[in-house]
Amino acid sequence: MSERYDQSWAAVLKPLFKQDAMQHLSAFVQEERQKTLVFPPEDLVFNAFKLTPFENVKVVILGQDPYHNDGQAHGLSFSVPDGIGIPPSLRNIYAELATDIEGFRSPSTGNLSPWAEQGVLLLNATLTVRAHQAASHQKRGWEEFTDQIIHAVSQKLEHVVFLLWGSYAQKKALLIDHRKHLILKSVHPSPLSVYRGFFGCKHFSKANQYLLDHSKLPIDWQI
Repeated sequence: MSERYDQSWAAVLKPLFKQDAMQHLSAFVQEERQKTLVFPPEDLVFNAFKLTPFENVKVVILGQDPYHNDGQAHGLSFSVPDGIGIPPSLRNIYAELATDIEGFRSPSTGNLSPWAEQGVLLLNATLTVRAHQAASHQKRGWEEFTDQIIHAVSQKLEHVVFLLWGSYAQKKALLIDHRKHLILKSVHPSPLSVYRGFFGCKHFSKANQYLLDHSKLPIDWQI
């Protein structure tokens, strides 16, 4: 298990893995994998914690569920592997970046690993899903686990930007100490809501300005 995440997360993750709720969740996911296809693959469930060392977290982008279609999920919120079509919400994220960050060009890939490697924690609230069944692993224990992750980042780190898009993500603001972090909220970037406030939110430039104001390197959003 420990090879699936960066060791800087061990002090946060190991106590969580020992909790009864996480033991039950692990048993549920293993049982699911034995009888059906589950995304992402087992070795990528904790990919967000592998690509972004704990002390490097500068921005948190919270998603809800992994993508549930073939080949899409690889353990990073909103991201898909190279060679997979860019999902609609991510296309809208790129569109906002193009108007917010000077010189940004919409990438041909939806792989957001370069963000993760710079300190953007791409965290879904639920970390697994049944193939082709959206939200099928919600309310099985993942939310409690990831809530504790958000709380740990808030408690142990300083001056992190939390991007909370949509009503589901915005509820997580209660877990974050707003006195020492920046919380930016908007509607979700999905086609259903993007024109109601995501376009024009300028979250990416606001995040970078906050990081600069607190002597941190800004994120290079270009992929």
